[in-house]
Amino acid sequence: MKAVAYYRSLPIADAESLVDVELPDPQPGPRDLLVEVRAVSVNPVDVKVRAGVPPEAGQPKVLGWDAAGVVRAVGRDVTLFQPGDRVWYAGSLTRPGTNSELHVVDERIVGHMPNSLDFAHAAALPLTSITAWELLFDRLRVPEGQAITGRTLLVIGAAGGVGSILVQLARRLTGLTIVGTASRPETSEWVRELGAHHVIDHTKPLAAELERIGVGQVDYVASLNQTDAHYPQIVEAIKPQGAFALIDDPQAIDIRQLKRKSVSLHWEFMFTRSMFDTPDQIAQHALLDRVAALIDEGTVRTTLAEHFGKIDAANVKRAHALLESQRARGKIVLEGF
Repeated sequence: MKAVAYYRSLPIADAESLVDVELPDPQPGPRDLLVEVRAVSVNPVDVKVRAGVPPEAGQPKVLGWDAAGVVRAVGRDVTLFQPGDRVWYAGSLTRPGTNSELHVVDERIVGHMPNSLDFAHAAALPLTSITAWELLFDRLRVPEGQAITGRTLLVIGAAGGVGSILVQLARRLTGLTIVGTASRPETSEWVRELGAHHVIDHTKPLAAELERIGVGQVDYVASLNQTDAHYPQIVEAIKPQGAFALIDDPQAIDIRQLKRKSVSLHWEFMFTRSMFDTPDQIAQHALLDRVAALIDEGTVRTTLAEHFGKIDAANVKRAHALLESQRARGKIVLEGF
């Protein structure tokens, strides 16, 4: 099968940073699906792994986690799917990635693809939808529904992949007031279109920007990138007894600064369930099916922003370069081989 891989961790501009390869077809285990990959998207985790996780000596490492495709075969213990089903999922860090014609994945982290989307538009969503849902409802423990009003969520980096779906879920499924951050006219407009009540500029002091729009301090903060750069402003902007969640990898933050406000700190890492084979792993299957229903009923929409063509090394490299530039909005998708 065709795949995109790397043999050494190299800068993305290097000709050998990602290469086209031919690999043996994978075989599904007892609870696995064998999926014909039709479309994938590229996430910051792809960039981080390529740059920081060298492959085993002489062995190609395939990246990619988001995928949309068709089930070709199932393992003997599979109960949730059958051959021919259209599926979407975000894979596991402990297994080969989805930038390949065929891919095996545990059925418990796979959902049925939305009926209303094609493969490209579906591939934009699984990883970010799981991350946003778990951050909002599992980590910050915001109750679903309109019962909670008068509380505010600040989303730092709202125009990116996770931010683009988090803003929608928070606006459509909760009673929170949503403040998103963006720094360019086009990304600010994107965040407003997705449902943010307010958009502020994260290149300026956040506390001052919140005061400017009349919000003041916020109850919840979701920091999706550059947390270390924004941390002093987050400490200032969050209310006493507020909740702070993050998904990136800051070099160092002094959590003692949260103590005087009794602020709770929450990490969200959507690969935890699959990495540790947790008993509740199947929650991600249910979550993806729920998001598919929300899309089909028109409650939320795909966050595809860029379609980079077929799945090959040259196009995946372009996607990595755009993500590294910190100027991407929404999701970058590739389709077909």
